[in-house]
Amino acid sequence: MSETTSTNEENKLPLNGRRTIPPNYSNDEENEVPEMEAFGLIPRGFNPRDYLRVVDIYMFKDPHEINKQEHHTDKYYNPKLIVRRGQAFQIQIDFNRPYRPETDQFWLEYLMGRYPQQNKGTYIPILVGNVLKPGQWGAKIIHRENNSIRLSIMSSTSCIIGKFRLYVAVLTPFGILRTRRNSATDTYILFNPWCQLDAVYLDNEKEREEYVLNDVGIVFHGNVEDIKSRSWSYGQFEENILDACLFLMDKAELELSGRGNPIKICRVASAVINSRDDNGVIAGSWNNSYDYGVAPSAWTGSVDILLEYYSSKQPVRYGQCWVFAGVFNTFLRCLGIPARLITNYSSAHDNNANLRLDFFLDDEGKVDTKLTKDSVWNYHCWNEAWMTRPDLPVGFGGWQVVDGTPQETSDGMYRCGPASVQAIKHGHVCFQFDAPFVYAEVNSDIFYTRMEKNGTQAVEKIDTSHIGQLIVTKEVGGDGMMDITEEYKFREGSDEERLALETAVMYGVKKQNIQDTTYQPQTDVDMDFQAQKAVLGNDFKVTITFRNRSRNTYTATTYLSGNIVFYTGVTKSEFKKHSFSAKLEPSSSSSFDIVIKSSEYMSDLLEQASFHFFVTARINETGKILAVQKAVMLEIPTLRIK
Repeated sequence: MSETTSTNEENKLPLNGRRTIPPNYSNDEENEVPEMEAFGLIPRGFNPRDYLRVVDIYMFKDPHEINKQEHHTDKYYNPKLIVRRGQAFQIQIDFNRPYRPETDQFWLEYLMGRYPQQNKGTYIPILVGNVLKPGQWGAKIIHRENNSIRLSIMSSTSCIIGKFRLYVAVLTPFGILRTRRNSATDTYILFNPWCQLDAVYLDNEKEREEYVLNDVGIVFHGNVEDIKSRSWSYGQFEENILDACLFLMDKAELELSGRGNPIKICRVASAVINSRDDNGVIAGSWNNSYDYGVAPSAWTGSVDILLEYYSSKQPVRYGQCWVFAGVFNTFLRCLGIPARLITNYSSAHDNNANLRLDFFLDDEGKVDTKLTKDSVWNYHCWNEAWMTRPDLPVGFGGWQVVDGTPQETSDGMYRCGPASVQAIKHGHVCFQFDAPFVYAEVNSDIFYTRMEKNGTQAVEKIDTSHIGQLIVTKEVGGDGMMDITEEYKFREGSDEERLALETAVMYGVKKQNIQDTTYQPQTDVDMDFQAQKAVLGNDFKVTITFRNRSRNTYTATTYLSGNIVFYTGVTKSEFKKHSFSAKLEPSSSSSFDIVIKSSEYMSDLLEQASFHFFVTARINETGKILAVQKAVMLEIPTLRIK
């Protein structure tokens, strides 16, 4: 008896005591919308035809028409309207008679999913007004002729990404009349890198053309001495690919209300691109046997993989890192998130998150494969996605590492990122997500350790320059290779690079076992960073102050990096590098001034920009690290007109 009831209950919606509305995961499911929503009893003589009635809706959805042209969506092989958020688009409504604003009232309704709700952004009613406010939902009439009106509609810059259903509702004295469900008026809304208020705004047109609109790319592989390249077809505009990408978010069970946030989308996508733990898109195989599937090197693009997964709902076999990265790139560009595919030569796989690779040697000095769990890949591919990071301090927006190749679990699933490239460069790996793992991939040290017979460990050699020898991506607007190593790390062997590594170890290392040397922070020296008021066009100075509370004399190798950041927290460029050695007398404070000249920053300035400084210092006698970062606003001189 109990078995039969349980199967019946499975078909019903699981309602627990905490939630009245079931989870809303699917962009495909719909709810029934009544064509007549009565306010009470309807009088006998009521005839809906006596009132304003929608005869037809024209979406201007062909590739050559205004909407797809202005929204850069004309390449999508998809008959429906596709627009980008935060930018106006047009539709035309034909009524059964001329529209009379004094007496007629109508509005638009955009709905998504099975349980549309206004506070979740899945039910959006839009009244017709006189002005469109930037970045907010609204509509206004821009043309009236005979029985037709043309509307300009603005969507919100934080609007959910996906497919909305459109209804037009007309108010009558006895109820609301709605248009019938018509899939031809469905509207896809995507991210908008052209819109300054969007979290994925990218300020360079050439880069937008490359990182959003280019549907082919180059994957670099091989090794540092012998770099090889293969072309890859991303195909983000091909037929059914947009629907397949939206399906991936359904598959990952990302709540619809979270789909306006590129950070969330990247994080769940990095898990669903691989098949580990969620039956995602691609099954990985690294053992050279590819039975019942396609060898990873045989794929030439993402389209076949995504379409096969979309129809079969089963992992596609087989992939390796560049296949995961190629498909991930298609997903990101298709939804409108600027993205590029990265190759890291001599990429570390740090198995235990201690930011170093441990290679254990046996008596004869050979690597002991049983004990050694960490590994170095000839090359490894991942992706970078461009977005602001309002969840982190200022200065960590911009390119974020996301990686769909299953290497280690993160919060219990095989996924990686988004991790800020800027945070990795400076060693600030305390910022989510998975920054210590990515840091280790590009800049960990290799410790060769010999295991003695009595169980003690002796470090034989430390190789500090082998990992992350070269990091590259395809150049903008061409097929050549662009070296972006400097975005991830300072020059190998430079003081700044060592300081960043030691900062990363301070922030990122899981506490070692007790038998290892226990970690002791530098408690007797403090470092503080202050900036003079920065006024546009003037020099200003910044001051680094050390307080040495001990009785020892110390020297501190100190490094300052000054960056210009957009108001969104995305770094534009580094304009100042300065290192010096500071002598710290016992029981005293020492201050060091650095002048920031206007000539250093003026050429790179942006509107509403601010400065972001990193200061890192190593106390040479103890090896301990001090680190601070600070944002400094730039004041514009007030203009007094007499």
